[in-house]
Amino acid sequence: MKRRRWLAAACAHCAGWGAGSAVAQEAPPVDERWAAPTRFTRPELSSDEGGLWAMMDREETRLRRSSFLIRDAALRDYLQGIACKLGADHCPDVRVYPVRTPYFNASMAPNGMMQVWSGLLLRVDNEAQLAAILGHEMGHYLRRHTVERLRDAKARSSFSMFMGLFGVVGLLGQLGALAGLFGFSRDQEREADRIGLLLMRRAGYDPREAAKVWDNLRAELAATPGGDPTSSSPMFASHPPSDERSQTLTELAAKDSGGFVGASELGSRLAALQHDMLDDELRRGQPAETQALLGRLIERSPQRGDLRYFRGESRRLRDTDGDAAAALADFAEADRLGGAPPALYRAWGGLHHKAGRNDAARDAWRRYLELAPGAPDAALVRAHLNELGEKST
Repeated sequence: MKRRRWLAAACAHCAGWGAGSAVAQEAPPVDERWAAPTRFTRPELSSDEGGLWAMMDREETRLRRSSFLIRDAALRDYLQGIACKLGADHCPDVRVYPVRTPYFNASMAPNGMMQVWSGLLLRVDNEAQLAAILGHEMGHYLRRHTVERLRDAKARSSFSMFMGLFGVVGLLGQLGALAGLFGFSRDQEREADRIGLLLMRRAGYDPREAAKVWDNLRAELAATPGGDPTSSSPMFASHPPSDERSQTLTELAAKDSGGFVGASELGSRLAALQHDMLDDELRRGQPAETQALLGRLIERSPQRGDLRYFRGESRRLRDTDGDAAAALADFAEADRLGGAPPALYRAWGGLHHKAGRNDAARDAWRRYLELAPGAPDAALVRAHLNELGEKST
C-alpha cells in the first residue's frame, strides 16, 4: 500500500516531467515579449538528446499498444486541438494520448509525445484549466528542460540508472520513478508556469483559471487526516508549494479580464467516460481525497445523482464512524435526483441489511435486479433475497 501511495504521488509529480529539443538555443527571458523557439529537428542519435528522443520513440510505440490508452477518437482529437492552440507552430510535432489511470498527471517527452491521464481530466473544471496544465507541459518542452535534467544526471554519474529505468519498471512505474529521481527544479517549474500562462493568453483562454487547479489539488491532498501535502507528496517537494504557485499565477493573471473558459465543452467531451473515471477513482483507495474531489464536483453540479452515489459508495467502503449514515443520505439523494447507476441499489440494500432493515433491503435489491437483471452478481443478490424469505425468479 505504501508503495502504491508513493507511486501515486510521484506520478502526480510527473505533471512537470517532460521535454527537450534538438537545437541548442539561448533561452530568452519569459515575459510578454517572449517568443517560442522554432520547431525542433531530430537530433543525431549519438547525442544525449538523440538517445533520449529515440528512447521516448520506443515508449510511444509501447503506449499506442497499451491497455491503458483511452481509445476514444473524439477525446483524443479534442485534446490534440487544445495542444495545437497552445503550441501554435509546434502543433505538427505534438501527439496527445489520453491514458486511463486515476492519478493527476500530464507529461510531455522531447519527441513530442504528450500524455494526459484520466485522473487529471476528472479534476479540472473546464477547458481553460486543462489548457493551463497542457501549457505548463508545453513550457517544459519549449525550454528543453528534460535535456537539462538528463545532462545533470550524467554529471552526477546517475545516467546509467536514468537509462536503465526505461527497460525495467514499465510504462507507468517508470514515470513515477523518474519523477522522483529527476524532477524539474523549482525554477524550471516556475518558468514552465509562466510560459504556460503566456500560451493560454495567446490562445484566448482565461489565464485566471490556472491558479484554481493548484488550489483544488492541494485541498484534495490535504483532506487525508493528518496529511500535509507539502511534506508527504513528492510533487510538492520539488514543485513550488501550491499556495505560492497559486499566488504567483494569480498575480501573473491579475491584469487579465476574461477569456475562454469552456466548462460545457469539457463536460460534454467527458460525459460518456466519466463513470469509468469515477469508478477508477473509487478503486484508487484514497477515500478522503476522493470525497474531497466528489464534494467539489457535487457543488459544481448539484443535480447529478451519479455523483451522490459515488460519494456515498466511497463512504460505505471506508466504513468509519459516521460513514454509514452519510452514505445512506447520499444514496437517498441519488435516488431522488435520478441518473445514478444500478449499483446504487445493490449498495443501498447492503447498508440496510447490515443495519437490520430487511424490508428496505428487499426494496433496494429488487430495484437493482429490475435495472440490471443480467448483472454478474445478480444470482448473488437473488440469493440474499431468498435468505430474507422472498422467493425470486
